[in-house]
Amino acid sequence: MTEYLDRITALLRRIEAEEAPAMDRASDAVADVICRDALVHVFGCGHSHLAALDTFYRAGGLACVSPVLDEDLMLHGGAAKSSRMEKMPGIAKEVFRRHEVKAGDLFAVISASGKNAAPVEMLRAAKAAGVKTLAISSSAYTAHGGVLLAEADIPVDCKVPHGDAVIEVGEAKMGGLSTYASLFILNSILIDGAKKALARGVTPPIYASGNVEGGTARNIALEKRYFGRVKRL
Repeated sequence: MTEYLDRITALLRRIEAEEAPAMDRASDAVADVICRDALVHVFGCGHSHLAALDTFYRAGGLACVSPVLDEDLMLHGGAAKSSRMEKMPGIAKEVFRRHEVKAGDLFAVISASGKNAAPVEMLRAAKAAGVKTLAISSSAYTAHGGVLLAEADIPVDCKVPHGDAVIEVGEAKMGGLSTYASLFILNSILIDGAKKALARGVTPPIYASGNVEGGTARNIALEKRYFGRVKRL
C-alpha cells in the first residue's frame, strides 16, 4: 500500500511542479469556454474514458462538460474488442461527427500512449474543425510512436512511465498510474478554469450533489440548459 501510494503522490507532485504553465493555459481555455457558453468535450478510449466519466454530471462538476463516449471503444462493450478497435483507422471521424462540436468549444483527448488511431484521429478531427485541442498524454511514449503531445494546441504531459504499471510482482508489474494522473490534470484544469471565469464575472455552471438541500433543483435547471447540447445528458 505504501509503495503504491508513494508512486502515485510522487507523480502528482511532479505534474504539479513541471506542468503548471501548460495547465494554466488549459484552464484559460476552459474559462473562455464558460464565458462564451460553449462546451468542453472529453474523449478517451479504454481506461482513458474514465476521466470523461469522472468529470461528467457529478457533484462539483461543470455542466458544460460533454463526454465523447462510444461503446465500441469502452471496456464494458467488450474489453478485448475495444482494445483492437482503438487501433483501427477511420472510427474517430464518425464518432466526432455525431457530437456536433462547435468552433468555440474545447476538445480534450486523453491517451497515455498518444499513439493509437482513435485518439490521434479524434484530435486531428477537432483541429480540422477549427476547435482548440488539449491533449493529456505521456512523453515517455514519444519514442514509441506517441504523437498527441506534439499535435495538440495545449499539450499536458501526464508523465506516466512506458507501460503504465509501476509495482513489480514477480516478472510482471501492477499498479497503473495513468488514471490518477489524467483525473488530477483534468479536474485541476476544470476547477481553475471555473475560478477564472468567476473572476471575469461569469458564474460557472456547476452541478451540486442531489443529496443536499437545493441540489436537485439546481441540477434540473442546468439539465434544461444543456439538454440537446451535451449528447449524453
